[in-house]
Amino acid sequence: MDEKAMQSRLPERDRPWVMRTYAGHSSAAATNALFRRNLAKGQTGLSVAFDLPTQTGYDPDDELAAGEVGRVGVPVAHLGDARALFDGIPLAEMNTSMTINAPAMWLLALYAAVGMEQGGAPEMFAGTTQNDIVKEYLSRGTYIFPPAASLRLTADVIAHTVVHMPKWNPVNICSYHLQEAGATPVQEVGFALATAVAVLDAVRDSGQVPEERLGDVVQRISFFVNAGVRFVEEMAKMRAFAALWDEITRDRYGVTDAKQRRFRYGVQVNSLGLTEAQPENNIQRIVLEMLGVTLSRNARARAVQLPAWNEALGLPRPWDQQWSLRMQQVLAFESDLLEYPDLFDGSHVVEALVASIKDGARIELEKILELGGVVAAVETGYLKSALVASLAERRRRMEDGSDVVVGVNRFVETEPSPLTAAGAEAVEQVDPAVEAAGVASVRQWRAARDASAVDAALARLSADAADPTVNLMPATLECVRAGVTTGEWAGALRGVFGEYRAPTGLSGNPGGGGDPSLVAVRNRVRQTAQELGSGRLRLLVGKPGLDGHSNGAEQIAVRARDAGFEVIYQGIRLTAAQIVAAAVEEDVDLVGLSVLSGSHLAAVPAVLDGLRAAGRPDLPVVVGGIIPVSDAEQLRAAGVARVFTPKDFALTGIMDELVTVVRAANGLAV
Repeated sequence: MDEKAMQSRLPERDRPWVMRTYAGHSSAAATNALFRRNLAKGQTGLSVAFDLPTQTGYDPDDELAAGEVGRVGVPVAHLGDARALFDGIPLAEMNTSMTINAPAMWLLALYAAVGMEQGGAPEMFAGTTQNDIVKEYLSRGTYIFPPAASLRLTADVIAHTVVHMPKWNPVNICSYHLQEAGATPVQEVGFALATAVAVLDAVRDSGQVPEERLGDVVQRISFFVNAGVRFVEEMAKMRAFAALWDEITRDRYGVTDAKQRRFRYGVQVNSLGLTEAQPENNIQRIVLEMLGVTLSRNARARAVQLPAWNEALGLPRPWDQQWSLRMQQVLAFESDLLEYPDLFDGSHVVEALVASIKDGARIELEKILELGGVVAAVETGYLKSALVASLAERRRRMEDGSDVVVGVNRFVETEPSPLTAAGAEAVEQVDPAVEAAGVASVRQWRAARDASAVDAALARLSADAADPTVNLMPATLECVRAGVTTGEWAGALRGVFGEYRAPTGLSGNPGGGGDPSLVAVRNRVRQTAQELGSGRLRLLVGKPGLDGHSNGAEQIAVRARDAGFEVIYQGIRLTAAQIVAAAVEEDVDLVGLSVLSGSHLAAVPAVLDGLRAAGRPDLPVVVGGIIPVSDAEQLRAAGVARVFTPKDFALTGIMDELVTVVRAANGLAV
């Protein structure tokens, strides 16, 4: 290499980003073993996935937790579970990301308690609590409390960590799920920055942090983003994100230290963009998506976690996670990426793309601020409606072939994949006994603790919550030490703050109006209604259990409405009894259940049993979700009329099939 080329290189190679795999399932002990194996393989940080009961503030023995314990993450019901989760892992030396939002304060208190029991000091603990509740109202659905109360909890965590845990990132503004819910790059940047402004305003206005220390708050705010397969656009998005964050924190909040204004983010590349069809293609998708957040040195991720090739099929095995970790290690240690300055400085193409995204994101941000801020934009349904409309447009482009998805809507001819030849063994299986063990464990924990200490701690938490001037972290730490459970902590705050039902975003959003085949389906819907002697066919779209990923259900509801169905959709987190009651009261012709958490073998039969008990065994039920072939066979044997999985991407075709189901159930010619 000549001298000029040598001068273009960095004086010394950059340090790699923190490498994580998103992990957690079954039990604290099983997840601890997985953590240890991954760390031994060269992973440099932990990323904890919690199960849905933990994320939504329920104990394993709660009615709403049935079928969900240990399925999409690890259950953590009390301090004993937290001890087991991090057993033998020195938290004072670890960097841990916890994907937790509504109960972020609670899980941080548990983490800090375990770390201090190990002999560490709070000021030594490094890591991140996601703690971004706004995107939960818009896409992921694990919210508990109303927006204002939730922002108070976020602000309290930030104020506590700035003083007591200065290395901790108390909030991780998360645009990841916004992209999954349909956000364009412009919307992703604009909406996420609106959330960041709301968080900073809440901290500033709470009076808990002196104005001169606002820069300390800013430097601990991190972001968690999504990276899709359009990696050039994704790279430009990250450069735009960084530039706008620097601008906002300087101009709106007066932070003069450029280091404090630096845009710090972690990333998981697009899990929902992975395909069930030809899943081996997901490997190259993951690699390309990783490049979008690593190629540009000036906007490079601080931490990266990659999904596994088989996440569209089920829970990845340790080997699958290892494969994804090795992708990061090959890029970081074998390639020369970390030896050079930013590769795109001075590129007219990149500069124009970045400027376009910045301009569009500024407009989105200003629009949200004019509405009264991100909380008002959530409560009015503006943000949710915008995302549902964007996702409907994305689906339309995929269905008409404008957007090519290899192996799904083009190049579908394929050889059998040896990767999936093992059938159910190609993904991790959660032992059904896990839930029973979790129920027994939490009951044993309650029986062994000092009940008076628990009562006193919960009484203090409720009293402090009723006073908006009191930081709730000290009372939460007292609850941890007293042995309070996750469900009890959240229950006490529910008693003060209440619960919240977010807007569904369906009103006024067209789905497949440009699809000519929809005309034929509309005619079938109209004809079937006439033959049945009803005004319109009525479809109930239900989300049983704690699964809050509602994007698919919402798109089905939108397309069904466009096809001429009258749609009843009451949102997420419904019990089987609530779904059955709605089906009977609304006198629907068809029930469609959406389950993405893997709890379908528990949730769906509960609805079927409920319909039989209500005298409606004739009412047809269809199911959609990430459902293995063997599970689909069980559901059909139990009485489900159809099972749809991610490979069934053509929504209008699904609508046609729904009409066929209704006709068959009523003895009409199909």
